[in-house]
Amino acid sequence: MIPDKTPVDQDVYHAAPEVVNGAYVPNFQKYKDLYLQSIQNPEEFWGKIAKEYYWKCPRTGRFLDYNFDHTKGKIYIKWMEGATTNICYNVLDRNVNEKKQGDKIAFYWEGNEPGDCMQITYKGLLQQVCKFANVLRTLGVKKGDRISIYMPMIIELVVAMLACARIGAIHSIVFAGFSAESLCERILDSRCSMLITADGFYRGDKFINLKQIADEALRKCRERNFPLGKCIVVKHLGDTEETCTNKTSTNTQSPPAKRSCHNLQDKDNEKAKNIHHKIQTLWNADVDIWWHELMKKASDKCEPEWCDSEDPLFILYTSGSTGKPKGVQHTVGGYLLYTATTFKYVFDYKPNDVYWCTADIGWITGHSYFTYGPLANGATSVMFEGVPIYPDASRLWEIVDKYKVTTFYTSPTAVRLLMKYGEEPVKKFSRESLKILGTVGEPINPEAWHWYYNVVGNRKCPIMDTFWQTETGGHMLTPLPAAIPLKPGSATFPFFGVVPAVLNECGKELEGEAEGYLVFKKPWPSIMRTIYGNHQRFETTYFKRFPGYFVTGDGCKRDKDGYYWITGRIDDMLNVSGHLLSSAEVESALIEHAAIAEAAAVSHPHPIKGECLYCFVTLRDGHEFTETLVAELKDKVRDKIGPIATPDYIQNAPGMPKTRSGKIMRRILRQIARNERDLGDTSTLADGTVIEELFSNRSKTI
Repeated sequence: MIPDKTPVDQDVYHAAPEVVNGAYVPNFQKYKDLYLQSIQNPEEFWGKIAKEYYWKCPRTGRFLDYNFDHTKGKIYIKWMEGATTNICYNVLDRNVNEKKQGDKIAFYWEGNEPGDCMQITYKGLLQQVCKFANVLRTLGVKKGDRISIYMPMIIELVVAMLACARIGAIHSIVFAGFSAESLCERILDSRCSMLITADGFYRGDKFINLKQIADEALRKCRERNFPLGKCIVVKHLGDTEETCTNKTSTNTQSPPAKRSCHNLQDKDNEKAKNIHHKIQTLWNADVDIWWHELMKKASDKCEPEWCDSEDPLFILYTSGSTGKPKGVQHTVGGYLLYTATTFKYVFDYKPNDVYWCTADIGWITGHSYFTYGPLANGATSVMFEGVPIYPDASRLWEIVDKYKVTTFYTSPTAVRLLMKYGEEPVKKFSRESLKILGTVGEPINPEAWHWYYNVVGNRKCPIMDTFWQTETGGHMLTPLPAAIPLKPGSATFPFFGVVPAVLNECGKELEGEAEGYLVFKKPWPSIMRTIYGNHQRFETTYFKRFPGYFVTGDGCKRDKDGYYWITGRIDDMLNVSGHLLSSAEVESALIEHAAIAEAAAVSHPHPIKGECLYCFVTLRDGHEFTETLVAELKDKVRDKIGPIATPDYIQNAPGMPKTRSGKIMRRILRQIARNERDLGDTSTLADGTVIEELFSNRSKTI
């Protein structure tokens, strides 16, 4: 339960007066009052918020109906069942027509190269979304169809996802850093009828031939007897008939069909120069269609499909402990309410603020706090295609000053990366506009927190250290800028409507200061509803271990002041640079190599990523552990999953520490990877002689 008083510890940071003045929740008592309302009477609390949005028809069922206990029947969660709405209407039409904000900037877009930029208003975005929604309908897309989107951070990505939402199609966005195999796997699992992609893009100075990767994924789909319908391609890296004469576009009505034509003039990159030739060579006229050609013929008026509050909105894949990604499914009504509300209160968003979330839309943060949450609040956001240190380590702060960004939301990994370059790149720019900072994806270590607060925020910007997951849809544990004093590294307290608990191994709730499993006792509006096509896996993964609770898979501790601290994954999952990876998925990729008999992947501390992959491999007879083999294994993982999963360390393991039943004891491997001799209880270890050999082999890690 929420404590009566705020802490007075020395390392506690209180909001400055300028943050408190005008805040929605100006003090801890106000937070506590609202929190108690939200858990004691959720229908009244969320019902009042729901009235701020447009509903075509009122609900016909109960406001909230759910079962969290699988022993009492099927797990289900329903919010405002029977009410009909459209989330695209609420984030665009409502702002343009009801709030008269059509001329307000929705997005400032910054390309990979400095000077490559554009902007689009709410009216312009609505027109583009309606046009593409009509394109989809013309191609036969209907409510409930799944559409796969595999694109870089460009305006067309937002247009595509909102167009799907407008006609009731279910978007499945795949991060553009994933491999062809990962894309294929997700298309097959969700049985997508169409793929939307782009010709290519730059990530820093690295050219990514996205169309080539997409073609490889579609080839793999055909080999598995699933020929996809159409593939729509955005011409991002070159001129369409709407030629590019300047790097910069200030067009506020419709985004140009290209922005990065100057990239093709890079004399050092023959691959980029020949991109059009490569695409034409790979072009399949029976499948591929240019985006800009379709958009020319489309009307910019499109009646939305009115959806039930519990209709699916999107599927987003996250790694599973079995190695098979899970298609997390979110629904329309509750997701709209929760992402809009958390965005408003966690970032204390005001109409004149300029917000920047650096997350890629391919992840849940990009769905909730780049797209739906900000747009539902009529926010102006910055969209960035590039990377933090290209062309130099001051790029982010240059953009902050350029657009007078007030709220900046990024990952601890990015903070640690920028720390490496020191204070000078930050202090080249004033950053005077900044009011609120935030972090997402993983717990932030205190050293990085202090650097972020002192250097980036000039000791005046509170840091919203947010804990949540793909499965939760929105912030679960988080400070509020003016109301909750900050402890560096703590996610502080639950958001409205969230009821956390700490359990021990036996499922007993622990009171007061405690450490154990983090679970949630009641549903919140944006909780996932199922795993696409596999509700049994949904129940087993999140509800079976502790009946009556939603199990996060994370451990936490609660301190004497009631603050929550996330301690990391408890299951066989790895958090690398804020991206959740499955140890089983990495291991299966390693074992595909002919030289590998067995593999185990564990996490290892990393100064920038937070955690990285440390893999142990057992060789088959006749094979040697060499640098060439290690390079091949890293390539194998990269090709199978994507660059984010590439192991940093691979160690030869003639034997693995196993239980008598044959299960690899990853707990022991984690300690060996860290060179920690305290292995805990080893009584279940089948063969203790492998331990010393593994420790001695650490020096031979490549």
